[in-house]
Amino acid sequence: MKSRALLVALVIAVAAIAGALYLGHRASDTAQSGSALDFRVATTGNIADLFGGAPDDAQLVGIALQQLEHQYYKPINPQTPFSGETQALLAYLKGKHIAATLPHETATGDPSVDASRLEDILTYAESHYGARLAPGDSDDLVQTAIGGIMASVNDPYTVYLSPREIRQLDEMLAGGDFGGIGVYIYPMRNGDVFVEPLDGMPAAHAGMKALDVLDTVDGARIHGLSPDRVQDLIRGRAGSTVTITAHPYQKPKGEHTYHIVREIIHVPSVHAKMENGIDYIRLSEFGETSAQEMHAALLDGKARGAKGYILDFRDNGGGLVDAAVDIVSFFVPAGQTVVAEVDRDGNRNVQTANGTMIDGLQPVVILVNKYTASASEITAGALQDYRLATLVGTQTFGKGVVQSIYPMPGDAGALKITTARYVTPNGRDIQHRGIRPDVLIDQSVDPRLIDTPADKQLAAAKARIGQLLHR
Repeated sequence: MKSRALLVALVIAVAAIAGALYLGHRASDTAQSGSALDFRVATTGNIADLFGGAPDDAQLVGIALQQLEHQYYKPINPQTPFSGETQALLAYLKGKHIAATLPHETATGDPSVDASRLEDILTYAESHYGARLAPGDSDDLVQTAIGGIMASVNDPYTVYLSPREIRQLDEMLAGGDFGGIGVYIYPMRNGDVFVEPLDGMPAAHAGMKALDVLDTVDGARIHGLSPDRVQDLIRGRAGSTVTITAHPYQKPKGEHTYHIVREIIHVPSVHAKMENGIDYIRLSEFGETSAQEMHAALLDGKARGAKGYILDFRDNGGGLVDAAVDIVSFFVPAGQTVVAEVDRDGNRNVQTANGTMIDGLQPVVILVNKYTASASEITAGALQDYRLATLVGTQTFGKGVVQSIYPMPGDAGALKITTARYVTPNGRDIQHRGIRPDVLIDQSVDPRLIDTPADKQLAAAKARIGQLLHR
């Protein structure tokens, strides 16, 4: 794993499409997955040296506890990880049809003592029930114990990543020759999974249509799978072929087989157009090239005499915080605070505008909705705080925390821990609160409405631009 800070988006874009809510989050099969997370990669130090060599299974549990208690952005009740580990192990053993009991251990508040006691619980489970498990399942006991400890804080962003999951994450960050077919993937409430092919990409060229429901990928049944799992099945080496069967929405007898050659997929994150003197810029994510694309769109609009600017962040689950800082920097002077990161001790790490301000970008309206999250909220919140933009739409999602990835020793996976929260330049806490728009316009969350005559929020944004121009 690279140790440099890397911040990637958590997409929790849940929408109403074709009259059915899709659940969880949208994924894409591109190399830069739309289902990633806000995080930075950290290092655990030379943990193996602390144990005189590579730690054993039980000691990995102790490492997980110590990292969680030391790094988590809120204080933790010492007994909480004990309950998490015990409940997770019992549930796992029950799933293997093993009636089990585990010793009750009480937390002392001393991290080293508590780590040892958590290790004892795992050791007991291994010694009493390990022989009744299938070969290889003993590793699952270790991962289950660590996962239970991490899940005990009831933070959806603080989790254990298995060796397989961390390898996939590393592949995604490193890029390479992993390809996709160019689709967004949505899980439906009834267990179906449908796709939205992207124009000009392999899936669209093969004839796949929006709202096609996936049946199989290389023979694997798709119904009920998470979008991330479907993404894993679709992705592969660029140049290789994936075979997919799918049927049109509500037409299960219309199944078709597609043989699609995977490609390295890059989807521009910015869609821009000029209309009646207004530069409309829709940003789908905050990716590695988003700031450059936004910069080009803003300069193009300005060169063409734009009288106002509408930035559409609806359904934008966020992305690179560095991209958010770069985009805010186009609107505010160098040195101005863009976002502050606050840890559990109240220490602040402030990120400031980098001196790339473009003069004359006024007036600005930003469109937001309840799935505007993370880096989108950072950007919208900063420009709202500085009174440089009017926000139109509905309350945003409220994802304002950052995670750090701590690789475990050897090939034991990694811990992803929420380590800080974000606040806007005026000190507003985004987490679980979101950002309230200046002009509240309710509208169904349906991508098909965006930038159409039925788009009430866009109409309100245009009206607001008109009002600002005639002040």
